[in-house]
Amino acid sequence: MISVLVVEDEEITAEANRLFVERVPGFRVEGVARSGGEALRFLRRRPVDLILLDLYLPDMHGLEVCRALRAAGVLSDVIAVTSARDLAVVRAAVSVGVAQYLLKPFTFASLSEKLTRYAAFRSSMEGSGEASGQSEVDRALAALRGPAHSPLPKGLAPVTLDAVLAELRKAPGGVSAQAAGAAIGVSRVTARRYLEHLTGSGVARRVPQYGGVGRPELLYRII
Repeated sequence: MISVLVVEDEEITAEANRLFVERVPGFRVEGVARSGGEALRFLRRRPVDLILLDLYLPDMHGLEVCRALRAAGVLSDVIAVTSARDLAVVRAAVSVGVAQYLLKPFTFASLSEKLTRYAAFRSSMEGSGEASGQSEVDRALAALRGPAHSPLPKGLAPVTLDAVLAELRKAPGGVSAQAAGAAIGVSRVTARRYLEHLTGSGVARRVPQYGGVGRPELLYRII
């Protein structure tokens, strides 16, 4: 079993990440830390194989956590899980040993793919001795990095999906399919297809909105 520490300050997100990880065969969550300091204290007592690390923590940046771990000789691998899209942050993450980078909000399928590829990478690195040649090293790294994009269901476009996600982020109380469609210039039916895809993927959830006459309005809220 690959042991994992989830580092995330938002309680609901931390629990969702924990549940996601434990749905992937071969992975076990050893603990959840809500700050950088808590993560460092945990890892001094109980090292893990992999850290699922949010970069925006209340007490320090996730990259500072990585630097402190390396300085202390902790060799746990790191998958950064964050909303940070700045390429300078991505470069800095690579420089401190972050193995993979997963943007929020993400689906279970996206995280599962990252973890599965990480497991394949670890398997290819088992044992001691030397690689037989460049091709063996290349295969191991290819297993870790994987393809650039995960396919969407037929009929869904990445650009539109990103636009719907942006509307969800702007509406913490929830957004209707009608409102999301109007905001990005697509029909209510089209917007609902994307919102339902995100719901089924574990990124969003349905929230009935009561108060009017008749059936409650159905809103979608990001998890």
